[in-house]
Amino acid sequence: MGSPLAHPMSRRRFLRGFGAGLFATGLQGMLPLPAWALTSPRGPQAGLAGYAPQTHFDLAFRHAPLTIDGKQGRATAINGTVPAPLLRWREGSEVTLDVSNHMEDSRHASIHWHGVLVPPRMDGVPGVSFAGIPPGESYRYRFNVKQAGTYWYHSHSRFQEQSGAYGPIIIDPRHAEPFHYDRDHVVMLSDWAFEDPETIYRNITLEPDYYVYYRRTLRDYFRDVRKLGFGEANAELLPFREMNMSPRDLSSVTGSIYTFLVNGHSPDMNWTGLFEPGETVRLRFINASAMTNFDVRIPGLDMRVVMADGKAVRPVECHEFRIGVAETYDVLVRPREERAFTIFAESLDRSGFARGTLAPAPGMSAGVPDLRPVGDRRLEDVGMGMMKGKYFGGMDDGMMMDMGEKHMQMERDNPSGPNGPKPFVPEKNDPNVNMTVMDPKSRIDEPGFGLGKDGWKVLTYQDLVSAEPQPYKAAVERELTINITENMERFMFSLDGKKFSEQPGPYLFRHNERLRLYLVNHSMMEHPMHLHGMWMQLETGRGNDELPFKHSILIKPGEALSFRITPIEKGDWAFHCHLLYHMEAGMFQVVRVA
Repeated sequence: MGSPLAHPMSRRRFLRGFGAGLFATGLQGMLPLPAWALTSPRGPQAGLAGYAPQTHFDLAFRHAPLTIDGKQGRATAINGTVPAPLLRWREGSEVTLDVSNHMEDSRHASIHWHGVLVPPRMDGVPGVSFAGIPPGESYRYRFNVKQAGTYWYHSHSRFQEQSGAYGPIIIDPRHAEPFHYDRDHVVMLSDWAFEDPETIYRNITLEPDYYVYYRRTLRDYFRDVRKLGFGEANAELLPFREMNMSPRDLSSVTGSIYTFLVNGHSPDMNWTGLFEPGETVRLRFINASAMTNFDVRIPGLDMRVVMADGKAVRPVECHEFRIGVAETYDVLVRPREERAFTIFAESLDRSGFARGTLAPAPGMSAGVPDLRPVGDRRLEDVGMGMMKGKYFGGMDDGMMMDMGEKHMQMERDNPSGPNGPKPFVPEKNDPNVNMTVMDPKSRIDEPGFGLGKDGWKVLTYQDLVSAEPQPYKAAVERELTINITENMERFMFSLDGKKFSEQPGPYLFRHNERLRLYLVNHSMMEHPMHLHGMWMQLETGRGNDELPFKHSILIKPGEALSFRITPIEKGDWAFHCHLLYHMEAGMFQVVRVA
C-alpha cells in the first residue's frame, strides 16, 4: 500500500505555498521553479506528501525569462515556471482545468494530457481535436479521471514543449497500490536549448547532422580496418556514406547545444531529493524531453521497476533502464546508508547527461560517472546486415521486386503474430524514403544500442509483465501494419512513406474492435511512438492478461513490434513520433475511430 498523504493541503494553501516558492527562487536569481522542484541543494525536496489531489486548476501560458548556470533565455512558461506546476488528481474524480494564453506572438497554445484517457475534444491537439487557444483567450478542459499513476502534460503547439511548456501529473488510485513506499519524488528529465527552436529546426532540415560533433575520423576508419579487415570495414561504411548518413547520428539534436535537466536543474545546480536511511523511496521518472532518450542508473542502488507508463507491472529488479521521450517509469529504491547517491541520466548519444542527487541531508553529493564512449551503428543494428554494400535509395524495379519477395518471406516467418506485418515497398523515386529495412525483427529482449555490456542488469521491454486487470477481450479481429519511414539525407520523416501533409486520409480503427497493430521501423534511429486516446498492449509472447500497457513505445532501428489495441472512444486521435522535430517534419498521422 502506498504511503498516505501526511499533510492534506487546501487549494488556497497550495497556491500560497506555490507563490512563496516562486518568490524564493526569484530572489536567488535562479530558474523560476514550482514548489515541487525547489532549487537544490539549498532547498532540497523532502517529497510530495504535502500535495493533496485537487479538482480545479488555473493554468496560464506566458513568456518568461529563464536562467540556467548564469545564462538567460526565453521560456514558454506555465504559471511562470519551468517545469510547470505539478497536477495531482484522484482516480474517479472530475477535474476542471482553465487554460489561458497570454502570449501575443503565438498562433495558439494547447495542453495535451499525455497518456490520460479523455474525450477527443479534451485531448488538446490543435487541428485534430480542437482549434487551439488563440492569444488572449482561454479554454476549459473538463473530464473524468479514469486511471491512476504517473503521467505528464505538455503543449502540442509547434515548439512550445521544447521551450518549457511541460509538467508532471500524479493520479492517486482509488484503491491501494500493490507496493509500499515511504517517500515520493518526481524526477522529470528534459532538454533545454538557449537557441530558438525555429533556428534549431532550420539548421537540421538543411544539414541533418548539424549538431553531431562527434563524427567519425580517419583514425576511426583505420581502427575498423585493423579490427575487421579492409573489405568488411568498407562493407559497413559505404552504405552509410552513399545515403549521406553518419553511423554516429544517434540523435538529431545533441548535447552540443542542449543542457540536460532534472526537475529544471542543470547538472551543476544538482537537484536533491531527501531520504531517511532505510526508507523505501518511490521515484517517478518522466522523460519530458523534446529530442533526448536517456539511460538512467543510480550507482550504488538497485532499482525495482513497479510501473511503466502509469500502469503497474510485476516488479523487475534492474540497475539501468532506457527511457524514451514521453515514457514514464516508477521505480523503488531503498538507500540504507547515510550517504548521497547520484541519479545519472546519460543521453543515448553520449553527448551529455542530466544529474540529480538522493541524500539524507542538504548539501551532500556523490561522484558523477564518466560518459561512456559514443558508438558506431553497424548494419546489423539497423536490420541491414544481409545487405552490406548495397544502397537503398533510388531503387530500381528489380530491387523493389526483391524487396517485396523478402518482405513476403518475413511475413510468413515472423513469430510475433499469426500473419506478421504486411510488406512495404515504397513508391519508385519516393523522396520521403531512402532506406527500407530488409530484415526487420522483434528486438524487445534487447536493452538497446550502447547498453548491456557493462556488467549490470538493464531493463528490456521483454521484462515488463502487466499487474493490472485486463479490461479487453483476447481475440484479435483484424491486423494493420504501419511503417516508420524517413529520408535522413533530407530530414524527411513519414509514416508509410507519406508525410502528414501528403497522407490520403486517417488510419481507420473500428470502435471496440481488438486490433493487432504492427509497427516496422525502416530507419536507422530510435523513434518514441505515441498513440493518443487508447492503450497499446505490447505483445511479448505472453498471454493476453500479461501484456504491458503502453502509451509510448521506443522502437529500435530495424525493429518490428506488435500491439493489441481496443479503441474505446470514437473520434480522431493523433499518432506520431514524440521526437518533436521529427513530428514537425512529417512523422504524424490521424487515427479515426468509428
